[in-house]
Amino acid sequence: MTKVLMVCLGNICRSPLAEGILDAKTSDQVMVDSAGTSNYHIGDLPDRRSIDEAKKHGLDITDQRGRQFSVRDFDVFDRIYVMDNANYRDVVALARNDQDKEKVSLILEAIFPGERVDVPDPYQGGPKNFEKVYHMLDEACKVIAKELDRT
Repeated sequence: MTKVLMVCLGNICRSPLAEGILDAKTSDQVMVDSAGTSNYHIGDLPDRRSIDEAKKHGLDITDQRGRQFSVRDFDVFDRIYVMDNANYRDVVALARNDQDKEKVSLILEAIFPGERVDVPDPYQGGPKNFEKVYHMLDEACKVIAKELDRT
């Protein structure tokens, strides 16, 4: 089984959406989880707007609970996708070796290779941003799911 972790800052908006999207696109041979680099929302549900956006697309992410990323995640997960460059720096800073670092990549590298593009913060810029973020993550997860199917 391949284990994949989605990481954002608080684990209540972008990473829960990414977890739900990728989980829906992959087989039972892929386990997807999410975490946050901060400890702000440990045990919290995803943001209501993320839940609603997922629901609009037939996904139920209400069983997810926020948790903080830990060094142990490098041992548990085969791949770690982060939402933005700040998350990337935070996760890589916890890596113990090159093998840990090789597991980490920006999620949007899947659709914007080499461009170091961030998934925008859906709280900035108005109510349509949760929808915009959903579609960006959906496109990236389509590519990632195809890659996972080949492994």
